[in-house]
Amino acid sequence: MVSLDISAAFDTIDHDVLLGRFGSEFGVVDAATSWLRSYLTDRQQYVKVGEHLSAVTQCLYGIPWISPLLGPLLFTAYVSPIRDLIESFGFSCHQFGDDTQLFVIMNASDFAPALDSLARCLAAVRSWFLCSGLQLNPDKLGVVIIGTSHQLRSATSILSINAAGSRLPVSDKLMSFSIMFEFDSSLWFDYHTSNVARACKITLEPLATCVLVD
Repeated sequence: MVSLDISAAFDTIDHDVLLGRFGSEFGVVDAATSWLRSYLTDRQQYVKVGEHLSAVTQCLYGIPWISPLLGPLLFTAYVSPIRDLIESFGFSCHQFGDDTQLFVIMNASDFAPALDSLARCLAAVRSWFLCSGLQLNPDKLGVVIIGTSHQLRSATSILSINAAGSRLPVSDKLMSFSIMFEFDSSLWFDYHTSNVARACKITLEPLATCVLVD
């Protein structure tokens, strides 16, 4: 599994391309298109430091962060063609907001064909993002190999993969849609469970020492 992340993703969206994609791929037209255009356009921004204000400028690109639901939905629609591109290489993927995960099935006795196809797929994905005004964030790319104990022993020689122009090391845990999971041969979520338990302890332990006085 390969996890992709885009730098400043929501800030670089072309409004005309997004609205055109809604019409051509999702059938959103007429009044619905006008509503989306009014939501996206005629926005302004400025920077304030103390009592000092910068000049006001028009926001010609980007998706507002006002709604935690509508923002990821709009971005997912903007990058929706990437699914067809990934599937053209024989891979599947999951998408949410600016996170995309690729799933690659490899033959335990011969990894080379799958890794070669993956390298070509990631190069094509990177080019598509660049043509759409988006750029992959190399610091947040991740890859993990999932399998049985025997399969994982066979894959110990795979230390990194070629991911869109850079070598990406294979890890035993991966940030999945903003939640850290640890994948092992049995797909136990020990790392995630430990983190949740630790966070709960930090939050609840002070409450246990509180004494209520009437």
